[in-house]
Amino acid sequence: MRRDYQQLVDEISAALGTPATLEDRDFGLIAFGAHEGDDDEVMDPVRTRSILQRRSSAAVRAWFEAFGIARAKTALRIPPDPAAGVFRGRICLPVRHRGIVHGYVWLLDDGHLSDLELGGRGAPPDPRIAQAMETAARIGALLAEEARAGAELGDLLRELLTCEPGARRAAEAALRDALRDTLRFPPGSPLALVAVLPWDTPDAEGAPLPSLPGLLAACPLPERSDPPQTQTQGTRVLAALVRLRSPGSAAPAHTVAEHLLRSPRAGAAPAAGGRSPAPRPRAAGIGTGTTELADLPAAWRQALAAARAARAEPRLGAVTQWDTIGAYRLLTVLPAAGPDPAVEALLAPAHTELARTAEAFLDCAGQAGRTAQVLGIHRQTLYYRLGRVEKLTGLDLDEGADRLLLHMALKAARL
Repeated sequence: MRRDYQQLVDEISAALGTPATLEDRDFGLIAFGAHEGDDDEVMDPVRTRSILQRRSSAAVRAWFEAFGIARAKTALRIPPDPAAGVFRGRICLPVRHRGIVHGYVWLLDDGHLSDLELGGRGAPPDPRIAQAMETAARIGALLAEEARAGAELGDLLRELLTCEPGARRAAEAALRDALRDTLRFPPGSPLALVAVLPWDTPDAEGAPLPSLPGLLAACPLPERSDPPQTQTQGTRVLAALVRLRSPGSAAPAHTVAEHLLRSPRAGAAPAAGGRSPAPRPRAAGIGTGTTELADLPAAWRQALAAARAARAEPRLGAVTQWDTIGAYRLLTVLPAAGPDPAVEALLAPAHTELARTAEAFLDCAGQAGRTAQVLGIHRQTLYYRLGRVEKLTGLDLDEGADRLLLHMALKAARL
């Protein structure tokens, strides 16, 4: 189907004599026409970044959407704006199917398209524009078909990841058949699950983003499977099924995760109150690669644990794998609960600095000199703060069991 998109984009480029690109409605690049000539301004910064990064930035998306492209039913002319990196004007052809916008075809206007009549307000469009809009409609039908197939695969993935153990065999068979029939996906191919947290689904749509190579299916899920009274209301996470080159090579999953994090639907949930700094606004986790669909529920728990750990611990990075999160492999499987009574007072906002000091001290294996260097404080200041921690908690930091309790409580509070 990728070849179909490229052929249709080339058809539009040839009809109008100008380079064209096709992006999905989230501004992910799908196909682009050849750029000829020696004029560097033809490749203005916005188009260059779109092609090289395969996605436009949120700022670029907002700038173009301000012209009403998401509501347009006919071609739109957009003027150049060098301050925004748009050196050439654009003609935008909305790609629609049955009234729903699925993407946009962008035509660079180097001046020879300035007299084209785009249609609207009673005026008929130029025949070349009419032809291009017909081609855009064909693209819209393909994108709609791909979205429907993606939504069905996403529903089957959701069923497998959330069903009761007794129903998993049937869910595995349904997903296996759909992958084979829809994507010609051979059984036994290596797979990985990616969790993107948080994920915004205002339109309740979980179709995968069609511009991401390797992304087979995706669906939004609740962040936690705890009873409703212990869940964070409204927090959603995206489960993305990715094809790997081999079970031990997670590079394709990293690429998909990084692209998904740049999606406008990768939301930024507000930070919870408390002693710790604001968590990373968005993060992605990757579970262990597998060749068996039966392993996907366990791989999903790993991916979600890694995403939660990455949000809690900035040093892990925005994208992290389950096997690199250390102690969080244990902490993330614990049921949601309040802080241990011994450390509850230390976690109050008034004692943020003391909690940070205690955590740094424990992270540094109780080495005072190293801790003071990390925090940028004098050793005596460190000893004074640790003394206050002991008074607040009633714990003895010379005792290994007390250190373990405090360290676990501080890390669990991040989650």
